[in-house]
Amino acid sequence: MEHLFGGAAPYYARYRLSHGDAAIAHLARTFGPAATVLDLGSGPGTIAVPLACHVARVLAADPDEEMLQEGAKAGVANIRWIKADSTMLRQLPPFDHVVMGRSFHWMDRLAVLADLDDLLPPGGVIALVGPTREAHHQEWHPVAQRVCEEFGLTRHQARGSYQDTGLHHDDVLETSPFARLERVTSERTVVWDVDSVIGYQLSLSISTPARLGERREEFLTALRRAVEQAHPEGTWSVPYTTEVLVARRTQE
Repeated sequence: MEHLFGGAAPYYARYRLSHGDAAIAHLARTFGPAATVLDLGSGPGTIAVPLACHVARVLAADPDEEMLQEGAKAGVANIRWIKADSTMLRQLPPFDHVVMGRSFHWMDRLAVLADLDDLLPPGGVIALVGPTREAHHQEWHPVAQRVCEEFGLTRHQARGSYQDTGLHHDDVLETSPFARLERVTSERTVVWDVDSVIGYQLSLSISTPARLGERREEFLTALRRAVEQAHPEGTWSVPYTTEVLVARRTQE
């Protein structure tokens, strides 16, 4: 998984949507100002950077060195950037809570939850941040998917992941020690244009610069043409809902 996002880090940092102020504020209230929080699969700090000013310390763990380097550019003093994946939880410094953005769906989720049950202290929670289970794809997604299919690009499937099992996070959590679930959602409007769609596509594992290789310019030309044909207006506003799902142990 180390090279799953090869070359994607700068595009991830610039073009992936933030989770919004309301989601970060809810995480801050959930964790508390004295907490050490593990951001597992942190990427370039989409959660870690805005959260850090609300907690004592953030451990930002990711297997991709480029992501860590991109995140470190923010210069936030109380974030420790650690090269590690979800199989290395027992090697990390102690933490009070765990947060994950779009990373949990790549993991062997049952194995991760079993490790976290051993490692999290009493009262420690797992927070997942991202679109709701019922979220609809952006209207340009089918266009990008068609171009990816034309270039023979397919998605990675890790053992135990959402892509492998088809089970939503709720389904997995409900069979784990962390089955007491609380949800909070927030809504906002996001404005997309053709350049942001292309930048976002380069942040995805299916079409990273490393994966495209010498076909990168050909792919980007085809993608731009397809998006412009589908959306000649050039920019469009879409509603976006973010969910913070907090999972607590049922025995606490």
